[in-house]
Amino acid sequence: MARYVFVGGLHRSGTSIVSRMIASLENVASISDAPVPENEGVYLQGAIPHTALHGRPMHFATDPAQHHIEGGSFDRLDVRDRIASDWEKWFQPQDAPWRLEKSPVNFSRMRLYQQLFPLSQFIVVIRHPQAVAGAVAKWVDLAQEEALDHWIEAHGRMQGDAAHLHSVMILRYEDIMERPRAHMEAFAAFLQLEPRYDFALPSGHRNDAYPGWTVTPGREASLADWGYGPGMGQQDYVPIVRHPLRAVREGVSAALRRQTRES
Repeated sequence: MARYVFVGGLHRSGTSIVSRMIASLENVASISDAPVPENEGVYLQGAIPHTALHGRPMHFATDPAQHHIEGGSFDRLDVRDRIASDWEKWFQPQDAPWRLEKSPVNFSRMRLYQQLFPLSQFIVVIRHPQAVAGAVAKWVDLAQEEALDHWIEAHGRMQGDAAHLHSVMILRYEDIMERPRAHMEAFAAFLQLEPRYDFALPSGHRNDAYPGWTVTPGREASLADWGYGPGMGQQDYVPIVRHPLRAVREGVSAALRRQTRES
């Protein structure tokens, strides 16, 4: 039986780049050529209602109605079977042991998916909140501090959810773009697969395209928890890596340490 790896994060946080990297690994099936935005599986299933309003950027991650966990109304066998059936035909290759599904709203439904698909694993991509605010400004009309407060609340909730997960990685977009080869090895180790080196790795983040700004001291502390600071600042961040097998945890950590910087 195929296992799922779910990728999630706020819109414009780097989930598409990460998904392409993982999909390039041998033995990973991904959704492709689907008639939905960004090949997101959330649009291809009918078990959990989803429209553009359900997944609004800078809204869904703090909407209580979009926070799906174990024991909720969708924690049912028929929901699991319907999701699996609706997704089945979109995954290629069909015989791959891993199935990759990327939708931003996975950010707020990991606990439910773990309950429905107990062997699933999760990868969360985070990005500096000021870059996220700048990148989604063309879609939403939020003041800077409103966008920052949303980011802080959303990531606090996600951090609480992650404590309930057996297998999860929480990585920063900026680190992935600075050291893509190390992260490609980490993704492979997390899924117990062989890394691939002939994939066109991304390089360089685009945070400089968006202005940073100062924030109040109270918000600075919340950003520092993730290694971020005002004015698009960054400090060291230790990725969260959780897996039942110590060998997998150690393999991921070793991959991330192997290359502190890439040219």
